[in-house]
Amino acid sequence: MADANRQTDRQKIWDLIKGEHIAVLITIGKDGAFDSRPMGCLQKEFDGTLWFMTFKGTPKLLEIERDARALVSYGRSKHHEFVSLSGYARVVEERDQVRSLWNEGLRVWFPDGPDSPDVALLAVDVEEARAWTKPVSALAYAYYYVRARLTGKAPAPEQIVCEQAIRL
Repeated sequence: MADANRQTDRQKIWDLIKGEHIAVLITIGKDGAFDSRPMGCLQKEFDGTLWFMTFKGTPKLLEIERDARALVSYGRSKHHEFVSLSGYARVVEERDQVRSLWNEGLRVWFPDGPDSPDVALLAVDVEEARAWTKPVSALAYAYYYVRARLTGKAPAPEQIVCEQAIRL
């Protein structure tokens, strides 16, 4: 039963992030401050791990070596959907895995292809996901705006957006 629930939760996450091309990866810098950067998404499915291709020797890999905590955030503002996935990052240098996630668009960054000695994979093993997914329609937004103007009362957050926490 737990495996079925876990698979259902993973599918919920996949439904929110599939088709996304860019995410923001946030790590902890050596000074303890957050460090963020956009990363190209390589997901073909979601089994609990997020995959990104990177150069060996980049500062983010040094940050992960010191503190593996990571957060990956996706925003689909057009759909009013936002997802944050937190877990632990690790570097993977397995050539077969690099080749399985390779696409020709990556050649812009890695002209020598998937066998380049500069290529490494960054895996983020997700422990928790938070999703905000209940978009309000323009009509509902207009209603809450008028109500706020007339009464001075804001809507409860759950009336505007649905927050889900999923623990993997």
